[in-house]
Amino acid sequence: MKRLEWYIARRYLASRRKGRFLSLITLIAVGGVGLGVTALITVIAVMTGLQRDLQQKILGTNPHVFVFEQGEGLRLRRWPEVLARVRRVDGVVAAEPFIMTQVLAKGSGDYAQPGTLYGIDPTASRTPLTSIEADLRAGKLALGPTASGLPGLLVGNRLADKLGIVPGDRVLLGSVENIQRHPSLGILPAVKEFEVTGTFSTGMYEYDTQNMYALLAPVQELLDLGPDEVGGIAVNVRDPWAAHDVGRAIDAALGYPYWTSDWMTLNRSLFSALKLEKIAMAVILFLIVLVAAFNIISTLIMLVTDKTREIGILKSMGMTDARVLRIFMLQGLAIGLIGTTLGAAGGLGLVWLLDRYKFITLPGDVYFIDTLPVALEPLDLALILVASVAIAFSATIYPARQASRLQPVEAIRHE
Repeated sequence: MKRLEWYIARRYLASRRKGRFLSLITLIAVGGVGLGVTALITVIAVMTGLQRDLQQKILGTNPHVFVFEQGEGLRLRRWPEVLARVRRVDGVVAAEPFIMTQVLAKGSGDYAQPGTLYGIDPTASRTPLTSIEADLRAGKLALGPTASGLPGLLVGNRLADKLGIVPGDRVLLGSVENIQRHPSLGILPAVKEFEVTGTFSTGMYEYDTQNMYALLAPVQELLDLGPDEVGGIAVNVRDPWAAHDVGRAIDAALGYPYWTSDWMTLNRSLFSALKLEKIAMAVILFLIVLVAAFNIISTLIMLVTDKTREIGILKSMGMTDARVLRIFMLQGLAIGLIGTTLGAAGGLGLVWLLDRYKFITLPGDVYFIDTLPVALEPLDLALILVASVAIAFSATIYPARQASRLQPVEAIRHE
């Protein structure tokens, strides 16, 4: 008997002229659902990909936790003692000293560019803390020895392009933190010459236009620091998402005057904005599916009006209200399922194209990255598909109930 209900539902959705093809109004309803699902899958995949890509690049380029000492500037004294205590904290897998300072970089030309100089010791921990250190250990990058005998310097590829420098060139770095006053010469910044030993690319526009890396000792010399003074301790933890908890454990172990900051705290505003934008886009695009649902309602109401006499005849022949209700619910469910399936195919295809060919580029100075990343979580996809079918099915309730309540005699008399 259910086959009869599906047969009638399919005939009602079909064109009057050619039963094999869906009518124009049905195509419009199906297309509305399909377009909404395609747009929703694509945008959610882009937002998820953006968030995941930023997380991976931030975690790949930065340690998970930073340990600092309260005081003027980023200065941590007696760092070997502090480092030993940090390494004993549960959850810490790697820790090493580092220095971070703002500098002005000048190549062979007259142009100078501000940047961030990191002093690192790539061999201080058992495992590398960042992708830069991993490449140094693997031999893909090097900080020396240099032909000139000067300290080696790694420069972000975009910063190198701005300065017009290549490996082997000399770069003059002036520190803005170690400015001295001379009785006759006036203000004198601390300056040191380095030799470029390589360039790197992290994929993050901000990092590639600012960051430079050198060994710890020459950076200490530039800033006039003693051998037991650094900027802080960089720490990697077993679970990056537990960085905040490990940071609190380090605070408890070290006590005053030391304090910590983790990668999630430093980038909280960025990821909060991405999360809020993802939710906002999802809500806006779900409105497209709701518009398609109203289209389904209008389609079924028009069908009920058009088929009123036929419904009356069917009910006079013994078809119950429940079976008439199922006929129109099956129509709406069919529209929802077909539209959702087509939309899923279109969305997944578009996501694959974006991931494969990366034909959409972004201004890196605004979005931190250069290309549009995509990543689709199975849970997100399942929620979109289930919600779309559920909305389409819910849209059938009102017109289906109206059809089931028709009285046979009044329906047959309908003009």
